[in-house]
Amino acid sequence: MKVGKRQSAAAGIAVAALLGVAACGSDNNSGGGGSTPSAAGTSAATISCATGSISGSGSSAQKNAMDQWVKDYTAKCSGAQIQYASVGSGAGRTAFIAKQVDFAGSDSALAEPQATDANKVCTGGAAIDIPTVAGPITLIYNLSGVSTLKLSPSLVAKIFSGAITKWDDPAIKAENSGASLPSTPIQTIHRSDSSGTTDNFSKFLHGAAPADYPTDHSSDWKAPGGQGAKGSDGITSVVKSTAGAIGYVEQSYADNAGLPTAEIKNANGEYVKASTDAASKGLSTATVADGNDLKVTFDYTSKVAGAYPIYLISYEIVCTAGQDPAKAGLVKSFLTYATSDAGQSSITDLGYSPLPSSLATKVRGVIATLP
Repeated sequence: MKVGKRQSAAAGIAVAALLGVAACGSDNNSGGGGSTPSAAGTSAATISCATGSISGSGSSAQKNAMDQWVKDYTAKCSGAQIQYASVGSGAGRTAFIAKQVDFAGSDSALAEPQATDANKVCTGGAAIDIPTVAGPITLIYNLSGVSTLKLSPSLVAKIFSGAITKWDDPAIKAENSGASLPSTPIQTIHRSDSSGTTDNFSKFLHGAAPADYPTDHSSDWKAPGGQGAKGSDGITSVVKSTAGAIGYVEQSYADNAGLPTAEIKNANGEYVKASTDAASKGLSTATVADGNDLKVTFDYTSKVAGAYPIYLISYEIVCTAGQDPAKAGLVKSFLTYATSDAGQSSITDLGYSPLPSSLATKVRGVIATLP
């Protein structure tokens, strides 16, 4: 999937009108049987529980959200056991295809050849991508004496491609007038595992600064140089302990570690600090595919005031049919809670943006059709 202004032929729902009311999800959430809550706005106390045991694995970006949802759901539903392993989006997709987990968390939608392989898992149905969380990807850094750092997409691309190697490079100084930038070598930290966060970050680099980052996006880090670390927690740990380091992680990791984050210049010419609200504005030009496979396509060149330009939407990959009925009911019930108003509200303090209301309505409608 290319980035920039190209839009999928299937992309039919503009998210622009949705994000301004991101926290006001629809109440039109239908459920099947006793395995789903009766309304989107239901509280955790009124979850209509399913029983059994399911497991998922994948995205570390959604780990903190998943931990919260599992905690809330299992606290109410004593007959349910839910496990989620934060192993990276690529490993999660592979585990789903190998039938090792009941759902996969991924910050990138399924693409060929994995999409075909995933469909084979779902006898009589298909593997689909269901958005569950959104949020900013932050650039955390460790630079003594520098509390504010401003970077344009061109600078970010040059830093992570190895074209700029010192923090006092004239190009960085030009965008940070008055800052005392040291001559410390830049240590870029990227994911060593196959990662949807890497895919989304490299989509931004290639989409917003293609001349400086000609490498196409990928779940595996392709640019030369830098140091790899496993998972978002691995990047956070290395940046925190390494002078001159900079890396990319979801906002919840930056907040938990107490690390500063760079202000990123958007297509409107503004330097914007990462926040859930600013990321929602950045996502306002995204489009969502028609049908039940809800893949989202981004446009990094649109000029939106106040928009933070680096973001992701994280999905759960599930089967529309062919899953063990004993597990399918719990998957459906759990995802119904996670995407309800209550589930989405529970993760806003963790650095995530709630799903926009109209997208949430479509997500809930798709979940309601699951077996």
